[in-house]
Amino acid sequence: MVNIIIFLVTQFKMKKFNLKAEARQDLGKKAVKALRNAGKIPAVLNGGKLVELPFNGTLEAGEKLVELDAKRGMITTDITVNAEDVRKLIYTPEIFEIDLELNGKTRKAVMKDLAFQPVKDTVLHIDFLEVYPDKPIVMEVPVKIEGHAEGVKAGGKLQLSMRKLKVKALYNEIPEKLVVNVDHLGLGKSLAVGDLHFEGLELMNAKNAVVCAVQLTRAARGAAAKAE
Repeated sequence: MVNIIIFLVTQFKMKKFNLKAEARQDLGKKAVKALRNAGKIPAVLNGGKLVELPFNGTLEAGEKLVELDAKRGMITTDITVNAEDVRKLIYTPEIFEIDLELNGKTRKAVMKDLAFQPVKDTVLHIDFLEVYPDKPIVMEVPVKIEGHAEGVKAGGKLQLSMRKLKVKALYNEIPEKLVVNVDHLGLGKSLAVGDLHFEGLELMNAKNAVVCAVQLTRAARGAAAKAE
């Protein structure tokens, strides 16, 4: 393995995205079908505030209390969003910091999960996660390879094995992509998760998992044999 320290460039921080949402109170199958026919997507906003049980407060439109244990609960919110409004969120490898307008307030969120219709490939449901400035979250972030590896110059082939890495950090420290420089990666060498470092981020993948490698091609083997 090659020990290379990778630094995160500030211009790659997550882009912001404004999204309007409406509270959803009718959760029945007929209501969901009607929503989809109207060009809307049912969704849920998880990660809401923690409350002590029994809860004596007032829930706003769309909110419900999910019990975590005997003493604590979390408030989640069922919402709908326009399918057209979220196209740029869904059909892109980028990740976004979302300003979600809901019940007259703006709440910070990220998109965590999608459910697709298996035949038509349309979006059936979206899971959003509410984020806070002082609470770390875990996100999968796309990997971008940068540079011209020494091993490729010698006839090898660069193989990207992990297109995303799972990182843990405050949401405002998470970038839209992780740039990995491979200039010094030699023929037959690889970069593992444990070889990488990004300031302010904790990589959650197994340290021995290979991110990318320069594979020895037939042409490279022939050139090496001639050199001997």
